[in-house]
Amino acid sequence: MDLIPSFSVDHTKIVPGIFTSRVDQVGSETVTTYDIRVTKPNAEPAVDVAAMHSLEHIIATFLRNDPEWKNEVIYWGPMGCLTGFYLILKGGRAPKEILGLLLSAFRAVKNENTVPGATAENCGNFHMHNLEMAKWYAERFADYLEANIDNDDIFEYPKTERLVTGKGQQFFDS
Repeated sequence: MDLIPSFSVDHTKIVPGIFTSRVDQVGSETVTTYDIRVTKPNAEPAVDVAAMHSLEHIIATFLRNDPEWKNEVIYWGPMGCLTGFYLILKGGRAPKEILGLLLSAFRAVKNENTVPGATAENCGNFHMHNLEMAKWYAERFADYLEANIDNDDIFEYPKTERLVTGKGQQFFDS
């Protein structure tokens, strides 16, 4: 079975940042999936689960209410590894082109006094939220992005290089 493209990213080299994960053509529409990596995989702890859940709610609400972007947003949700989020947008913008949007979204978290949709009627696990930790992660990530704005490493995936035989078989490190 072939590896999916996101598994070809070298997770020992990736840093927090904004990366293009994939670009798809859906009918006449270009749809881009972005990897919004909040922590360094396998080096930093994963994002606290309750904080991740709160960030999902707050930032999804922010994105879907932003007057400039709301019609472009298809999806915002956490990665299974809890090191970041996926953002799916209509169009084919480069990661640097959505930096302002993401800085605004993560900066907006500090102004929240409650987590939107954190009720039994609106959320499947409404008790699992941590607004204060979400604020901490959001500020940390936004500060990091601003401090590294001129560093291309936060916008370009490091790729794992793998030996491929003449028959197309890939070799992986053990």
